[in-house]
Amino acid sequence: MSGIAKRLRAFLDASPSVALVEVAEAKGSTPREKGARMLVSPTAIFGTIGGGQLEFMAIDKAREMLGARSSPQGGGLGAALNLDIPLGPEIGQCCGGRVSVSIRLAGEAVRSMLLEEAEAEDASLPHIYVFGGGHVGHALAAAFALLPVHVVVVETRADALEGMPEGTETRRTPVPEEMVREAPAGSAFVVLTHDHALDFLIAAEALKRDDAAYVGMIGSKTKKATFRSWYLKTAGGSETDFARLVSPIGGDQVKDKRPAVIAALAAAEIMTALAHP
Repeated sequence: MSGIAKRLRAFLDASPSVALVEVAEAKGSTPREKGARMLVSPTAIFGTIGGGQLEFMAIDKAREMLGARSSPQGGGLGAALNLDIPLGPEIGQCCGGRVSVSIRLAGEAVRSMLLEEAEAEDASLPHIYVFGGGHVGHALAAAFALLPVHVVVVETRADALEGMPEGTETRRTPVPEEMVREAPAGSAFVVLTHDHALDFLIAAEALKRDDAAYVGMIGSKTKKATFRSWYLKTAGGSETDFARLVSPIGGDQVKDKRPAVIAALAAAEIMTALAHP
């Protein structure tokens, strides 16, 4: 969910002494790609370079560096250490690749750079519009809470927007389909309101967006067939646009209809669509 810069700033404010750990090179099968970063303080970490022994070794070296430097916030890049680590049985991490890790003290220049990059990342996050704040809407917001997306839950009812996860944007409006028109290009739209007629209006509006990454509507095959008839005969839609509608959301391979399960399956489906626009 959005708020990367906010969380990073809180970490840096609580950590006067910090080292930046970065994957400088990745060859073969590795846990993370070149450029992956994490920050290490004497008592906490922010981010990950892939976990496992590779990360444990990097954290230990970073904390050794912090302990050896009495004034690590000297401004600039500071001292640097490079580790070249084969990911084999000897470290209990059998990925088979090789990783070069750079560790450096994070002075004020580095901190400012990281915050600027985090703010830019926040601004570029894909938007997911969840129409409906019922059980599945709440579960979807929770499913996206740790993911790099900006979630907007849209409702006509104020009470349905209560209790959303931190970082979720909520919008109350009597005309939810207007939010579809305002959405940035590449957005995902998932429709699951309390009213089938309203679902149809929102889904039809979303299908007008040929720049949408995903348009999904909760419901059965019968609901989808009813929508198709209305969409083609009344709303003026085309078969080509109708074919873009994902319904039911989350696929039909898992029969469990509990909201959290539907949300987990739909979240995976939506993230896949966002990754392959």
